Amino acid sequence: MTRKSLKPLALSVLLLGGAALSLATGFALNSGEKSNGTQNAPLNVQVDNNPLTRDVKEASSFAPIVKKVAPSVVKIFVTMKGGNNSLTDSDNDFFHHFFGEDGSNKTNPGRLHVPTEHGLGSGVIISPDGYILTNNHVVNNASEIHVALNDGRQFTAKLIGSDPKTDVALIRIKAENLPAVTLADSDKIEVGDVVLAIGNPFGIGQTVTKGIVSAKDRTTSGEMDEDFIQTDAAINPGNSGGALVDTEGRLVGINSAILTHSGGNQGIGFAVPSNLCRWVMDSLVKNGRVDRGFMGVMIQNLTPDLATAFKLDRTTGALVGDVSPGSPADKAGLKSGDVITQLNGQPIEDASQLKLRVAESAPGSKVQIGVNRNGESKTFDVTLTDLPENKVVKSDDENGNTKSEALAGVGVADLDQNTRAELKIPAQVQGAVITEVAPDSAAYQAGLRTGDVITELNRMPVKNAQDAVADTEKSAGNQTLVKIWTKGGSHYLTVDESSQS
Repeated sequence: MTRKSLKPLALSVLLLGGAALSLATGFALNSGEKSNGTQNAPLNVQVDNNPLTRDVKEASSFAPIVKKVAPSVVKIFVTMKGGNNSLTDSDNDFFHHFFGEDGSNKTNPGRLHVPTEHGLGSGVIISPDGYILTNNHVVNNASEIHVALNDGRQFTAKLIGSDPKTDVALIRIKAENLPAVTLADSDKIEVGDVVLAIGNPFGIGQTVTKGIVSAKDRTTSGEMDEDFIQTDAAINPGNSGGALVDTEGRLVGINSAILTHSGGNQGIGFAVPSNLCRWVMDSLVKNGRVDRGFMGVMIQNLTPDLATAFKLDRTTGALVGDVSPGSPADKAGLKSGDVITQLNGQPIEDASQLKLRVAESAPGSKVQIGVNRNGESKTFDVTLTDLPENKVVKSDDENGNTKSEALAGVGVADLDQNTRAELKIPAQVQGAVITEVAPDSAAYQAGLRTGDVITELNRMPVKNAQDAVADTEKSAGNQTLVKIWTKGGSHYLTVDESSQS
């Protein structure tokens, strides 16, 4: 196998400032779990889509709001088999779901039987006939679910369905004329709006805390369908599934996670927006699962350097790194290098927003995609499908930044059969495989690693190692646009040689 050494190209990859969302073959479909095959009664949810009346004068008391909402917030007790509770396990040491103080995953190595575990969380009544909204992680793997109302009554609940990708679950109790909360249009809340968190932290009883909306459209992982509302209202273990309400007592979100080093409140909490909850609830009641639209692209955020390389005057939008052959996007005419700027006439700010909007579109529906292609605006009609089984959405690392790389002191080689087999490189991938990267090079700093395949340099295809060497010699200026293939798919990088002395 011929090996060639590239000139120090210092392809300094500026991390993508967000997710390079490797859509495997596109946007995610995740089937929620349904408790049985019986037909569910339709949802009768009260919704108030009017914007909040904003008054800069803060009220001297929120007691009237609490009295209005508190009866709608319930305690949830679950029983599950030991070892099945994922509530206290976290892929990120600093992100925690707020399950109850008794929800820890305990095992007894001295016994062979699997112990029973108990957990405690919160929920919100969203219809007078017994539907209750909570988190998936509260009721996940539960063998029994019990609900205690604010007036002291207790009921056994049935799981209607759950959706791990949004961490939303819907349960139901047999009761009528319950005090249901009114749902607000969460898209209309603004950073700085006052919010109240109501739940059952640490099992001590219903507790109310006050804060503001600290941020919107937060994501913590490319693995899930997230669009969190961030708040500094104090929320702690046991608050999971509890209500986040505005100053008119309307539900704007369901508390779901916290960012913490200690396991307790540090002023950074996350709630699933009410609009996202509404979409999930409707799907669970009608279908027993959540069907998500699939487009078939791998997308990433635009950095300033990528925007410059693509001759764009903005960094908003979602850059298409790859299009799955035969996918809806491929059939519609989308190409690698397109920047998706609109969906159905609405602007797309970043890759995460596009991912969620496509997911929320029903399979079989037609969406209009606006793109910027080589400086020209184009539109494409894409008919979404279901995501093929076992295809998931993931980011290339836990922080949503790509592990993509660039060239500086990089060794490359041709792709032969042995290399393809060893690295599991698909037959359709053409380019030069990276065999080494000097640790002190700009390429290594940027993230290039052995095993990656360079497929394009400055929008020119790379067929083999000789092409890669020739193209680097032709490179003009300090910045080079690189497209690489990794096991997660293909995406673009910008490399800045000026960063090296």
